[in-house]
Amino acid sequence: MPADEIRGAAHGTAPVPLSVLDLVTVGAGSTASDALRTSVELARFTEARGFNRYWVAEHHSMPGVASSSPAVILANLAAHTDRIRLGSGGVMLPNHAPLVIAEQFGTLEALAPGRIDLGLGRAPGTDGATAAALRRSDTLNEGADDFPQQLAELTRFLDDDFPDGHPYARIHAIPGPVQGSTPGGVQSAHRPVIWLLGSSGFSAQLAGMLGLPFAFAHHFSAQNTIPALDLYRETFRPSEVLAEPYALIGVSALATDDEAEAARQVRATALNMLRLRMGRPGLFPDPEDAARHEFSPMEEEFAASFTRNIVHGTADEVRAGLDDLQKRTGADELMLTSHAHRGELRLRSYELIADAYGLPAA
Repeated sequence: MPADEIRGAAHGTAPVPLSVLDLVTVGAGSTASDALRTSVELARFTEARGFNRYWVAEHHSMPGVASSSPAVILANLAAHTDRIRLGSGGVMLPNHAPLVIAEQFGTLEALAPGRIDLGLGRAPGTDGATAAALRRSDTLNEGADDFPQQLAELTRFLDDDFPDGHPYARIHAIPGPVQGSTPGGVQSAHRPVIWLLGSSGFSAQLAGMLGLPFAFAHHFSAQNTIPALDLYRETFRPSEVLAEPYALIGVSALATDDEAEAARQVRATALNMLRLRMGRPGLFPDPEDAARHEFSPMEEEFAASFTRNIVHGTADEVRAGLDDLQKRTGADELMLTSHAHRGELRLRSYELIADAYGLPAA
């Protein structure tokens, strides 16, 4: 597949291509419909400003995150955009039958030809009980351990190339390449680009060995970023997909018109994550709610540790923080995720960052 489907172009003064990771955040006092409309606005805006790709992440049983069905959301975004790459960041493969994912993303490829990324993770994207309900099984570790086999099966469905004698040799993911080899068929054999996602070394090493692009979750596993990227590069083997390693990192970044507002929003983000870690996920809190919350010493320590890895402040401060992070990690692309109580603040954050880097005017 063409390298430019993976390797994006940097614009303005950005050191590398900039992209977006959207969790479809639902703030207190707003609805999932509000959040989904914001996602459409963000996708259209970031496309106009030269961002490279727009991914949504699979999460479940979290009231403040409305991205439980990435394929559905991406179909809607495809209808409202023309050029920006769209994808999953990611689909948690152990939650699904590989054939189902091949069909969903084959459909997306038919809707937006040449624009679809299929980012895959092996974590559940939720708590153990919810994962068991999704998978109709309590063997959660088995799903993670089987990830390489599931990935191989999914790839064969996407390529329609199970060998003769395989139990699935006569099963075809539709839409897919088999339509082009059927009498009278003119279906393109092109398929979504597979990315591996991770927050540790497992997927980094697997992506390297398979010669696939790799996306690392720096936004919630910052201590593992450089070791994982080093492992990916050390184990990389050239493939038909990539001749050289290509790695992006997810970065939590929020730019506001003044530093105080950024601090308020980031405090709310910390409270949101604290509630999630305590098994009490809710809607994304209002900053006033966060200001009233009495953090215990242990909670305060957690909040300080968590917010340390959020690049936040004025546009110039965020630009400097992103530049420094890219230099330290050598990331080939930065995928920004902005968390704020209101959708207009998230949109404003991307606008300020785009202006700070001199990205193309909308």
